[in-house]
Amino acid sequence: MRAADLVAELAELRDRDVNYDESDAPRHAGDPRWHVDSGYAVLGTEPPGPPTPGGVWETACALVQGYEFTDHRLLRGVFRPEDPLLGRDMLLEGRYLALRFYLGVRVTDVIDAERAGPNGRERVWGWTYRTLQGHLEQGKLSYEVAKNLETGAVTFWIHAYSRRGPIPNPIIRLGFRLFGRDTQLRFYHRVGRRMHRLVQDHRQGAPLPGPVPLRDGSAIAPSTTRMRWWDPIALPVRHPGR
Repeated sequence: MRAADLVAELAELRDRDVNYDESDAPRHAGDPRWHVDSGYAVLGTEPPGPPTPGGVWETACALVQGYEFTDHRLLRGVFRPEDPLLGRDMLLEGRYLALRFYLGVRVTDVIDAERAGPNGRERVWGWTYRTLQGHLEQGKLSYEVAKNLETGAVTFWIHAYSRRGPIPNPIIRLGFRLFGRDTQLRFYHRVGRRMHRLVQDHRQGAPLPGPVPLRDGSAIAPSTTRMRWWDPIALPVRHPGR
């Protein structure tokens, strides 16, 4: 899609609701109706105590804030960086071969707190989005940066639950059934590796990347987005769920 089309699609998300009932969410990891996932990547260490200004924790938070951790070969995000994070709509572009799936999500929770973690007190920042009507999936995904205040270790966490949403098109439904879960897990693994690399690059002097402006206050991330030769002829699939 052209920049103007992406911005228009983003604006249209305000009229879409979350596409599942939160009361139906899984209550434990073994719920057979859902995929319940949790994974982490250790990003580095700081001195014990509160986060170091300009250190690993703050760097990681900036990357999560700007959606820079995602792998552009699988997923890109369009949003308005100046909008409040809580309640922000995002248009995700899922990229699979010559198909481009345009899917809506909304940030429904932001965490900025100190809490008890599995290995001691933690300073945590992050956010959660939930899927909107038309998404291929139903569920939520949380990205968090946690610093252990006793050891100084900084960790990037992903917590998610999801299931396939109603997909009217039988071809898309079959394709998602065959390839959706594998693509999802590949995305999780790549995100962790990319976060670690970006944090280490910044510690060695590389500038901190940020979303690329589009128009009308909107931007696209990650900043490493590159056009591929087949992009102009890729088939856009808008909100294929129900």
